[in-house]
Amino acid sequence: MIVNMFGGEAAPFIRDLKLTTTYKVRGLSARYPEVRCNGQDVCQVTTDMGYSNAAASMTALLYASGFDLRETYFIVAGIAGINPLRGTVGSTAWADYAVDYSLAHEIDAREIPAGWPSGYFGIFTDAPDKKPKLSYRTEVFQLDSALVTRAYELSKDLALSDSPAAVAYRAGFASAPANQPPAVLRCDTASTDTWFGGATLAQRAQDWSALLTDGAAKYCTVQQEDNSTLEALRRGEAAGKVNFKRVLVLRAGSDTDRSHPGQSDSDVLVNYKQQGGFGPAAENLMITARPVIEDIVGHWKEQYR
Repeated sequence: MIVNMFGGEAAPFIRDLKLTTTYKVRGLSARYPEVRCNGQDVCQVTTDMGYSNAAASMTALLYASGFDLRETYFIVAGIAGINPLRGTVGSTAWADYAVDYSLAHEIDAREIPAGWPSGYFGIFTDAPDKKPKLSYRTEVFQLDSALVTRAYELSKDLALSDSPAAVAYRAGFASAPANQPPAVLRCDTASTDTWFGGATLAQRAQDWSALLTDGAAKYCTVQQEDNSTLEALRRGEAAGKVNFKRVLVLRAGSDTDRSHPGQSDSDVLVNYKQQGGFGPAAENLMITARPVIEDIVGHWKEQYR
């Protein structure tokens, strides 16, 4: 089951996997009301964007679709902002961890105490460097390491799609990997419904991811849905509907989370489309996922089932 968040992400999968059989499912987004499948039992759902849409659509898929998903492998595949210290526009990244950026206290940046790196700090703590108790139980998800390793090994040497605009944008960065061609990575993702841009908030994503995982998570992408999607799947496992060890998260950098020298933070956020990464990122999701899908389908009985 491929899980995309909007039509631009879904289009390469629908096209290349020939997902021509459709099933209407009550409770899916009105914009994306169908699950699409092919003759190899590869299917795709589009949740719509943001936490609420992702949770609602995944819940509908699990409980109202009629699909038997108990042995299903899930690939959550979407575009994201990317950390130029770990990747570049167009790069794809398999995540071991998804960390919720949003569950926090916040003080306006104009009023934060002296010496604080940002106005965010953990709920029921009193400083940004203190790890909160993970009392919401959705702050951190860790995916099955062996499955992530398999996916990365199958895809790490792929040649990825690019665009002239992305090449031009990368040239604004002085060092690798930000100024290099896109590649397949293994690094982690942060979830937040609030789009952010700039080095200060990007550094907070990096620090927060490390703090909540005791240094294990290596932040490289930021997106709007994954912690919500993963919580729906984890509850689905508790209900006997899915196997959470069969879940992968793949994100592709459509734009950077901070500016290059000479670029403003507002420009990197508001004019993100000018970075040229959207088209390559969407295509690279399919390019990166394809060998994993083919491996699961091709070795289903003897290895994956």
